[in-house]
Amino acid sequence: MAKFLEKHLEDVEFFDLQDNPLPICDGDECYDLPEVLDFREKVKNAKGIIMAIPIYNFNVSSGAKNAVELGGRMLYDKIFGFICAAGGKSSYMSVMSLANSLMIDFRCYIIPKFVYAIKHDFDGEIISNKEIEERLKELGDELIRVSKALN
Repeated sequence: MAKFLEKHLEDVEFFDLQDNPLPICDGDECYDLPEVLDFREKVKNAKGIIMAIPIYNFNVSSGAKNAVELGGRMLYDKIFGFICAAGGKSSYMSVMSLANSLMIDFRCYIIPKFVYAIKHDFDGEIISNKEIEERLKELGDELIRVSKALN
């Protein structure tokens, strides 16, 4: 879904944790590592952020939580959108604990509409549900609109 959205938006930088692994936050020395410094600089320069997050056991992935910890104060006042992929329909509210943390701890603005997809929305790696594609486009357009209005 993130790669689909990347094709829809202009002037976007895609940061994939699979291609750019980050160390586990230790609250100390990890912040001085080159990959973390690079990540924090990208976050600092971002006008808006869309996190594509897998949902596991009714919660966001540990990688997403770790990225927030490593982003730290660079996340302040950022505009966030969410794309979630899960195995079933019941976890659609799972992103809210992360959204609440971003709003309260980092004063972030959360786009109030996120994309949540399940396995039936895909044919392999291809999005087969056109409604999901439309929602992804809407999310991207809304992130740009709000980012321009607030920045």
